[in-house]
Amino acid sequence: MRVLTITSSYPKFPGDTTAPFIESITRELAARGHELTVLLPARHDLQPAPLPGVRFRPYRYAPWAGLQVFGYAQALRADVALRGTTLLVTPLAILSGISAILGEARRGGYDVVHAHWVVPSGAMAALALRGRSGHDVPLVVSLHGSDVFLSEKNRIARRGAESAFRRAAAVTACSRDLAERSLSLGARSTPEVIPYGVDLDLFRPDPVRAARLRGELGLASDRGVVFAVGRLVRKKGFDVLVDAVAELSHRGGKPVLVIAGKGDLEEELAGRARDKGIEAQLKLVGNVERGALPAYFSMADVVAVPSVQDSSGNVDGLPNVLLEAMAAEKAIVATEVAGIPDALTSGREGLLVPEKDVTGLANGIEELLRSETLRASLGERARKRAREEFSWERAGERFESVLRAVAGARGA
Repeated sequence: MRVLTITSSYPKFPGDTTAPFIESITRELAARGHELTVLLPARHDLQPAPLPGVRFRPYRYAPWAGLQVFGYAQALRADVALRGTTLLVTPLAILSGISAILGEARRGGYDVVHAHWVVPSGAMAALALRGRSGHDVPLVVSLHGSDVFLSEKNRIARRGAESAFRRAAAVTACSRDLAERSLSLGARSTPEVIPYGVDLDLFRPDPVRAARLRGELGLASDRGVVFAVGRLVRKKGFDVLVDAVAELSHRGGKPVLVIAGKGDLEEELAGRARDKGIEAQLKLVGNVERGALPAYFSMADVVAVPSVQDSSGNVDGLPNVLLEAMAAEKAIVATEVAGIPDALTSGREGLLVPEKDVTGLANGIEELLRSETLRASLGERARKRAREEFSWERAGERFESVLRAVAGARGA
């Protein structure tokens, strides 16, 4: 098949952690012999890693780098509200994107268009392909999380989502939660749920690198370490995690909390730890290149995934960090929101606690830190489930099946 992929986010350069799952989906489809063109917003620092069988087609929309704020997880401030500069450039970006889609469609030869995120990509594709002779290529839309949230909260985005769902021949979602929520936005039937995969070779136990990293961070080998990673935005629940570690400190425990990632809440989290008296126990290490992340998982005693539905209603789809921690054979404490319970059973592959429950999260961390045997058994079962259910090969097969089905229906 020849696939035209439309996306607003993608790893900007090798090692970048922006939407790595889009790169993985692209790689898996190309590895199956398909030819992909990836249409995405231009950026001054956009140099995606080359992939055999994949052509990248950036489209320009802003005259200078300071206005290149469309996509790449930059549109929302703390993932709660649209940034002012995003509102300014979005019309230009959408028009440029539609023009680029039309240009590719006119060249012909595509069997299917695959749009990641119903807005903006799905809506742009629907507008570009609507009612044009010769541009009747079928559209598949994949939901990832923030697109559903934005469509629920913003009237214009909702209309775009409705248009995309009307035009789509098939829809996929990374979690049951997103699939069910899409029905109120115009999806004609429940989307097929295709969970993300995880690189089982990259994310695996590595005690040698773990010991080296502990030394670099100045952490004693017997010091309890809690690790979390993600953009520093509301829906990640890192404020609740800081409070949970503070509660453990007041109980007499002194675990170190290491958080990797950047975002709008960095100063707020540091100030929160200072106010709680645990400034010395918090290490904000900033962005960590993807290739270095496995060492952080390996050196942790507990991985926390404290996702929440934030005050505006935004919530993760299926956090990549959860699957990466499972593959790394780590003891996990996570919250019962969105796609997390789909991937992890409490008491079997990890511990689940209610969202925003500081005491519940503290209790889960404490339970895991107290028992090396429990940590080991949960970690072993987590990696086993990741290997059996969440390989990228399996996810790629399922995406390929959806794309083939709609392309075949068009041919028939």
